[in-house]
Amino acid sequence: MRKLKIKTGDTVRVTAGDHKGSEGKVVLVNLEKNKAIVEGVNLVSKHEKPSAKNPQGGIVKKEALLHISNLALIDSKTGETTRVGYDVRDGKKVRFSKKSNEVI
Repeated sequence: MRKLKIKTGDTVRVTAGDHKGSEGKVVLVNLEKNKAIVEGVNLVSKHEKPSAKNPQGGIVKKEALLHISNLALIDSKTGETTRVGYDVRDGKKVRFSKKSNEVI
């Protein structure tokens, strides 16, 4: 299993596809499929049967998975997209922004 450079809670921008330019927070990362769910991006309509949780049923909007390669991390300092690097600082392995050299 490969380690991904995007984690849950990161703010990302979509770089390719129908939702190019959209930004949001990563809600879930699926390591097996190399995909992530971004809050408010890639909404799809799902038909749901009536249940105890949703007695009305009907059509519900949900976020769908996006491939990790179509996401870029946003640097909190500059607000631009950046690549992620790893470094050992103070005896701990940390992620850092390659543009601003800040620890993420």
